[in-house]
Amino acid sequence: MIEKAVAELKQYFILDEKRVAYGLKVLQHAEEIAEQEQIQDEKMKQVIALTSLFSHIGIQEAEKKYRSTGGKYQELEGPPIAKEILERSGVEQDVIDRTLYIIGHQYTFNKIDGIDFQIIWEAKLLVNLEEKNLYHDPQHYPDMDRIFSTQAGKEKLKKLFNIN
Repeated sequence: MIEKAVAELKQYFILDEKRVAYGLKVLQHAEEIAEQEQIQDEKMKQVIALTSLFSHIGIQEAEKKYRSTGGKYQELEGPPIAKEILERSGVEQDVIDRTLYIIGHQYTFNKIDGIDFQIIWEAKLLVNLEEKNLYHDPQHYPDMDRIFSTQAGKEKLKKLFNIN
């Protein structure tokens, strides 16, 4: 399933390697956090993987329609695109529904309603911190420590910030 999803991601972002790389980085962090948090449920693992890969699937459409990559526009444009891909790929409906919920609320902190969503939130934040080199600035750490709620995410954050 993951291989097929990665192939779909690469096909969708055929000329945008940056977006493919982003999805793969989020997937790596999310899978590591999920493993350390001992997530056993296979459907939840699928949701985490698919949401990681497709979290930015609406970014190009947002740029076209709104001339912005803003989160609220990605939340609007991402779910319909992801739905088409996931349905075509034969993903179970409950996995699709949960994946679309998270994609459709991925920038809205108060919509986090489960460990799967929290893991995605933390994985995306880790990638964003890395890509923007914010982990070199310790002033960002106190807020991040409050936002991260999984032990695995907090450990990855501390490692990233090189904090003991």
